[in-house]
Amino acid sequence: MRAPRLTDWLFIAVFVVVLVAAGLVLVQPSGPAHSAHQVMASADLVPAAHSDGLSDSESGYRFEQITTPATRGPAVPVEFRILDGDGKPVTRFLDNQTKQVHFFAIRDDMHVFHHVHPTLVGDTWRTALALTDGGAYRMFAEFVPVDTKDPRHPVVLGVPFSVPGDTTLVPVPPPAAHSVTATGFTVVRVDEPVHPAVMTPQTLRFALRTPDGTPVSRLEPHLGANGHMTGFHTMLLSATHLHPLEPQGALLVNGELTFQAVFADRGEYRLFLEFSHGGAVHTASFTVAVS
Repeated sequence: MRAPRLTDWLFIAVFVVVLVAAGLVLVQPSGPAHSAHQVMASADLVPAAHSDGLSDSESGYRFEQITTPATRGPAVPVEFRILDGDGKPVTRFLDNQTKQVHFFAIRDDMHVFHHVHPTLVGDTWRTALALTDGGAYRMFAEFVPVDTKDPRHPVVLGVPFSVPGDTTLVPVPPPAAHSVTATGFTVVRVDEPVHPAVMTPQTLRFALRTPDGTPVSRLEPHLGANGHMTGFHTMLLSATHLHPLEPQGALLVNGELTFQAVFADRGEYRLFLEFSHGGAVHTASFTVAVS
């Protein structure tokens, strides 16, 4: 048997190098996988979308209708359950602004809005709505699960319902800076830009004036806060619920309340600002166009 020549050793060395290179190609991430990782890293920079009430199920919970409004009246009953992943009713949530469950109802023309708080009877949540006109509506239940990892982001479940009969539909008002409550308070939106950008943090500022034009210096507690704002996309009927940055009971500079918002979709939103003054709750409404 002859001894390996120099050319043999060179051939073996080249063969080994080729094998090692091939092995490196096999274990390295492929191009598409690397791109997906980059996309995920970029997505972490985008604010997470909140539960928006466009579905009757979310995060392992489901809205079960028991008694749905089907007639007009000043106090139409509503009954529902919140079911877990096993189909069992859930009867305890974390207190969210002093309430376990916030309940909203909006007509699709944004003309009728209700924010109430159901009571628990057995395993069923009960409330009533003032529905003096017909039309297509959507109702929402908002709650914070006891085992949540982020209490700042409640679960919001929504279901549609309709009230039969003739309906007097009202066009959604165009975007405007001024709003007057039914009780005579004037609320002026003073932030910029006027048209917020989609998926971009936006500071919303509202200046509150009493019926005689005096800036509101201090508000009374309303559900554990200086106020509440509920917004609905006028086409999608998605919902969002915000609270002011000013601590409860703090003096308001120039009568202003400040909110931080991220609008998830382009289009118009209808915002309902609730605040308490003089022993009564006042509601101002605004239309905001998101570009």
